Amino acid sequence: MILPSRQRRLFLAFVFTLACGLAGCGLRHYPGATGLSGNLPAQGPLLPDTDLNISKSLQIPLERVVVWGLYAGAAWLILDPLAPNWEIEQASFPDRYYHLSLKMKRVYSGGAGEARVVFQQRAKELMRQNGFDAYTVVEYTEGIDSSVLGSQRVAQGVIQLTRR
Repeated sequence: MILPSRQRRLFLAFVFTLACGLAGCGLRHYPGATGLSGNLPAQGPLLPDTDLNISKSLQIPLERVVVWGLYAGAAWLILDPLAPNWEIEQASFPDRYYHLSLKMKRVYSGGAGEARVVFQQRAKELMRQNGFDAYTVVEYTEGIDSSVLGSQRVAQGVIQLTRR
């Protein structure tokens, strides 16, 4: 099952929060030897004032590891590098016409100039799926949709599937 982008981000946020919570609980009550220096009290703050001993010469405060992990997790959830840059909605009409509407992610790290390419790729997919030889671009526009959360690149167009 493939989740939509928003649901996937919420699911990842839940898993990340759960993992951090379980990691913190595991550190609090671990009875054996650990890679952490100092006393680990059974009561007190969730993150003890201790260092993570990477080697004899390299020690990193546990608080810094957790904070940078939270920063990395937040950046991952916002940018979501595995999500597609463009969301495509399509509608079919009589006489083999298709209306394609594309929206780009609000926060992205590349792919701002690829609207026409994505549009043509989807048109070719529709052409092949329906057994046609060619398509004609009847109408195509690109623009920017502004809102309170920031601008978002959009494109839309109409194609007609044809036979040669």
